[in-house]
Amino acid sequence: MEKKEFKAESKRLLDMMINSIYTHNEIFLRELISNASDATDKLYYNALQNGGAGLNRDDLPIEILPDKAARTLTITDKGCGMTRDELENNLGIIANSGSFAFKKEHDLGSDVDIIGQFGVGFYSAFMVAKKIVVVSKSVDDPQAWRWESEGADGYTIDTADKSDNGTEITLYLKDSTEDENYDQYLETYTLRNLIKKYSDYIRYPITMDIEKSRDWEEGEEHGEDQQYATYIDHETINSMIPVWKKTKAELGEKEYEEFYKAKFNDYEDPARCIHQNVEGAVTYTALMFVPARAPFNYYSKDYEKGLQLYSNGVMIMEKCADLLPDYFSFVKGLVDSPDLSLNISREMLQHDRQLKAIAASLEKKIKSDLLNMQKNDREKYEAFFKNFGLQIKLGIYSSYGMKKDLLQDLLVYYSSSEKKPVTLDEYVGRMKESQKYIYYACGESTAKLDMLPQTELLRDKGFEILYLTDEPDEFVLKSMHDYKEKEFRSVSDADLDMEDDGEKEEFKKTAEDNKSLFDFMKEHLGDSVKEVRLSNRLKSHPVCLTSDGAISLEMEKVLNAMPNNTEKIKAERVLEINANHPIFAALTKAYAEDKDKAAKLTDILFAQASLIEGIGVDDPVAYANAVCSLLAE
Repeated sequence: MEKKEFKAESKRLLDMMINSIYTHNEIFLRELISNASDATDKLYYNALQNGGAGLNRDDLPIEILPDKAARTLTITDKGCGMTRDELENNLGIIANSGSFAFKKEHDLGSDVDIIGQFGVGFYSAFMVAKKIVVVSKSVDDPQAWRWESEGADGYTIDTADKSDNGTEITLYLKDSTEDENYDQYLETYTLRNLIKKYSDYIRYPITMDIEKSRDWEEGEEHGEDQQYATYIDHETINSMIPVWKKTKAELGEKEYEEFYKAKFNDYEDPARCIHQNVEGAVTYTALMFVPARAPFNYYSKDYEKGLQLYSNGVMIMEKCADLLPDYFSFVKGLVDSPDLSLNISREMLQHDRQLKAIAASLEKKIKSDLLNMQKNDREKYEAFFKNFGLQIKLGIYSSYGMKKDLLQDLLVYYSSSEKKPVTLDEYVGRMKESQKYIYYACGESTAKLDMLPQTELLRDKGFEILYLTDEPDEFVLKSMHDYKEKEFRSVSDADLDMEDDGEKEEFKKTAEDNKSLFDFMKEHLGDSVKEVRLSNRLKSHPVCLTSDGAISLEMEKVLNAMPNNTEKIKAERVLEINANHPIFAALTKAYAEDKDKAAKLTDILFAQASLIEGIGVDDPVAYANAVCSLLAE
């Protein structure tokens, strides 16, 4: 029997395949099972075309047989099989795909999915096998044939004995080394996991003998140390019919929940299920879930986003990150499409228009479904936003506001008047006719913000305030600038535009009359403040701190708390005085009669304003002594 050599180009391709094209050895099983599925599909299709009846997918299993003693792994199908010429062409010429040729030759219906396209998947088996033997019998040839190869040195083809049609591929596994454990591919546990991972939705039964145990039956003889009886069960490993291929009418909420928990290892039901079937320029099915709570590592570098990617029921990628934007990275699920332009290894996806089109469609669908939850199940939406709202906010901020239109309606913030989270649309819908701005306050908690001096007069006038308690919140609103042409305005901003014309004139006159006092206080405080001025935002409190410029006091805290921030950021502080508070009368009297006392009062007021803002006092001892000396007078 003459050994035939692969062509020079094929030798180089085979070497590349074994060493470069595939990332993981385990891929070989997916490829061989996919080829077996293709061969069975061809048989099934041809039978239907020829008017064949009685052909049942359950009668066309793909069998997996590990043999530890012989160190072989055999994959058998009952498909169309191959003639001698087909063995020569399909296995003797690398990168010649019989499945692809079949697909081009026939106008296949949607019920027949041909997986193989490149004609290289078979050779991935050489990553784990030192020798491969293929015995195949075509439905069109009474003679069976045997193809054998030990790799790049060539192959032989000879006659063989096989009674029924189909193909049997036997891998003689390589010896294990310190770096590679080939013995694992003889373990039913490993094989089962690989089948479930990559080939669970192949539409023919993938069967394997599994050793199981049971209690001894009464009267059965056994040794004293034999606690359980063992037996062999010929088990179907794969599910065959993907849940996502069923219509929504066929599935109940319980089925979605059970599938999610089993597939994505979660013990809680998902907060939301999104099932989408799209046909048109790009065809795909998506089954996505919003988890009930954030994974423990969600906001860490260890978290990997991405949807599982399938092509005709065969898993191509465990996590396809390109299908999800970062702001929707909490979504778990999968996408199955026959239209994907796969690369040669089927492990990576070519970045083409189809992938981008699917990602854009998923983005719109996720947003639409979240808005639906916000409208129809508010309690569940607020729980979702508590878990993942920060990611949506970061999506706006990290895009410098470019994703504002997409994400702004998903935002919810605690309302000073409603005492619960509200959307921006709900806020704007309640605004007073004369109100120009969307007011907000930033702080550690809603309880503390409720006591913030700057909010008192606004609330007294009936203006609603959004309470921002997450670190990025103010950065997000700054990057958005406005919502429905209503500008965002912090309660600490210089102009809150609350007064009528008469109030503005009175305020201006009081400020001018006390200019020398404010100049004195500014000079005494030095670089601690940019300015001391009259306040138009305080009601019962004597003082508050605000800021001028792009950096607010809250932004200063956030920026300076960042790790590796060696250059400290400082907001331009402004000390504001309430002219209607009794302390102002004491201050003006001291300024006129006792400048030292006025300076001491200035220090105390500045320290109090700093404490209210959650900013530490530089010299707490001096502050305590100053308070005590005034009390003693």
